[in-house]
Amino acid sequence: MNFFYVLNGKSLKQISLVVIAAFFTAWFLYMENIVHMPAFSAKDGPKAVYKGEKDLAITFNIGWGDVKAEPILEILKKKGVKSATFFLAGSWAERHPDLVARIVKEGYEIGILGYGYEDYTELEEDKIRRDLAKAQEAFRKLNIKDIKLVRAPTGHFDQKTLKAAERMGYTVVHWSVDSKDWTNPGVQTIVKNVARAKNGDIILLHASDSAKQTAKALPLILDDVKAKGLKLVSVSEMIANADTKTNEIK
Repeated sequence: MNFFYVLNGKSLKQISLVVIAAFFTAWFLYMENIVHMPAFSAKDGPKAVYKGEKDLAITFNIGWGDVKAEPILEILKKKGVKSATFFLAGSWAERHPDLVARIVKEGYEIGILGYGYEDYTELEEDKIRRDLAKAQEAFRKLNIKDIKLVRAPTGHFDQKTLKAAERMGYTVVHWSVDSKDWTNPGVQTIVKNVARAKNGDIILLHASDSAKQTAKALPLILDDVKAKGLKLVSVSEMIANADTKTNEIK
């Protein structure tokens, strides 16, 4: 006995759409697996790293205030966290040399968060370089040398930022997981925002005084990281252990 399957035009169209969708899904997953360190970049130009291949990087921005940074350092010490990256504004570092010295003493990595709190996308390249140079000089006076990482003060950057940083020997670092702690949405919301982090993610947190709930959320975040068996590394360690891909920045 012979069986015949009859497909009308509508059925063929539906099957074709399913096949095409499956193909692109498979291609996306394939590409995701062979490129490991996503980065924003100008085409064929400098890159801004925002994600790694493995491990987890916790980063803290500090631009102002002298109240919240120390409790966060205490929590990291209590929890035995040896690797974290602090992006510090040069103006803040000048006003708080003791806290900067403690960050260095605890073995944490330091990156530059500009000097003043300016949106780099609104500045010409030479002004971006001047702001970075001013921050560089502030850290030099604190005997902190060989800083390799920069984060745009407001988180906004473009080709000018990337080129200015590269010409000064810096790599721009963004993030893949935003805790949104700076909005003070509640401790549990901050923890939930970070809980989606997985291997390769760079987490954005703040230790400025405006982030009033970060210190309470941090122990819960670190407990979750430990429970998931994720290893914490500095951003530089993450970069050193991964390849890169780029997304064009206009």
